[in-house]
Amino acid sequence: MEIGNSALATGTVTPVKVLGVLAMIDDGEVDWKIIAINSKDPMADKLHDIVDVDAHMPGVVSGIREWFRWYKTPDNKPINRFGFEEKCLDRKYALEVIDETHGHYRKLKAGKVEKGKLWV
Repeated sequence: MEIGNSALATGTVTPVKVLGVLAMIDDGEVDWKIIAINSKDPMADKLHDIVDVDAHMPGVVSGIREWFRWYKTPDNKPINRFGFEEKCLDRKYALEVIDETHGHYRKLKAGKVEKGKLWV
């Protein structure tokens, strides 16, 4: 989720600064939601971690959480839950999540994923 002041076109590849991560529980599985800001956004120099978002952009993190909580309900699906007592985890944790999931992607690309273990 990019939180900068300007909308990005769908599919845009943009350098971002990672700020934090939410652990959304969707159908019983963790669906990580990275919170980042466009590196060229005027606010990027003020935001270095998720606590800075709360300080400089109050309500943004809770708004993101609530949007992800409710966004599937119009399709008669249940609300989503969040791990870690619904807290947004810091930049360090977010970078660890990115590194771990990128490792899974590299294994997939290399054909090292056991058949039946991946739903893609």
